[in-house]
Amino acid sequence: MAEVGEFTVANIAMDEDKKEEQKKANVDRSKLEADIKAQKDLAGKAVQAFVRQAMEYVERTPSEETKVELIKTLQSVTEGKIYVEIERARLTRKLAQLKEREGNIAEAADVLQEVAVETFGAMAKTEKIAFILEQVRLCLDRKDYVRAQILAKKVSARAFKVVPGKQGEAAGEIGIEGTTIEAPTEDTPSLEELKLKYYQLLIRYHSHNNSYIDICRCYKAIYETDSIADDPEKWKPVLQRICWFVVLAATSSDQVTLLNGTAADKKLDGLPDYKELLQTFITQEVVYWDVLEKKYASEISEQQEVFDAEQGDQRQKDFNLRVVEHNVLVISKYYSRITTKRLATLLCLKEEEAEKHVSGMVVAAALYAKIDRPAGIVRFAKRQDPDELLNKWSNNLAKLLEVVERSCQQIQKESMVHKVPIGAS
Repeated sequence: MAEVGEFTVANIAMDEDKKEEQKKANVDRSKLEADIKAQKDLAGKAVQAFVRQAMEYVERTPSEETKVELIKTLQSVTEGKIYVEIERARLTRKLAQLKEREGNIAEAADVLQEVAVETFGAMAKTEKIAFILEQVRLCLDRKDYVRAQILAKKVSARAFKVVPGKQGEAAGEIGIEGTTIEAPTEDTPSLEELKLKYYQLLIRYHSHNNSYIDICRCYKAIYETDSIADDPEKWKPVLQRICWFVVLAATSSDQVTLLNGTAADKKLDGLPDYKELLQTFITQEVVYWDVLEKKYASEISEQQEVFDAEQGDQRQKDFNLRVVEHNVLVISKYYSRITTKRLATLLCLKEEEAEKHVSGMVVAAALYAKIDRPAGIVRFAKRQDPDELLNKWSNNLAKLLEVVERSCQQIQKESMVHKVPIGAS
């Protein structure tokens, strides 16, 4: 019997046959998986083509009821299918528009919020932003400010900046998820139009909270947009609102930065009244409310976007409050101690009102002050520790002696250069 090691020739042949069969099985399995994937792709494309064809019939329906029924049917077809997620989002938006047209704002907002387009890799950037802004608008219309803020945070201010050479955002390019970006719908606004709409919606939100500093920032972003900055008819009213809201904002480091930055704008030369308004709050001088109110009464009545019928009275009160706060800060820089009677006279207020304003600014950490009510004295300067006071005096004295020494050196130098003896008549 012929043997090769421990195996016979027959066993070796059988082993080779098994390997060939296993190899064929692996090849068949790979081919089967490829065929299944191809069939799924074809099925997905077929469903996508069917849905897109059916979407063209939505606007041709004879009645609103038929249109709603067709949209809901197509929504059920597209539910849970990634390859038709964009079509589902567009159908949902149409359904929300129908609900809004009927006057059901709350229902329209609920319908539109069912779709989270920020996760769609194949949707164009502009269409995605437009969809989210529509969600924000409906939430503001139904006065759901908390949800509107949450949705608005899905859009970053950086999204409106066009980065040259950046790939994965335009139609036909490959997105971050490896999918091809689809072209947006024809009615999708441009990126600059979306930017203006975004900040207008934020202004509506911040107006509800009377957050003047945030409203000012929004108008600042609108003012810096190319289409606004190049047209005097557009940037002038925007710049006027920036001036009003930066003045209405409570005193803070951000407010001071915005105030000085706006005052330095050369375009304010064409708006002298507003330039003077900003300088009034920059200059460290007491402002008399009666004079200021009379001077800008006509401007206040014209600025309906700022002093509108709904919040106009409150904003005029806030304007008066900012004048009082400005005066208190100015007085605190010129006085270390002042009587409440004299403070009330400078502020054109009663003593109780002056004390109330000072206390409010102390609570808001905008000012340091201590009020001695029995004595009727307000102290703005902090009591210094004796050791700290002596150290400060010693440092000042050292600086003075250094200045005197430098002056002596300069005098001796000039005397030597011009050969004039010191003390000669």
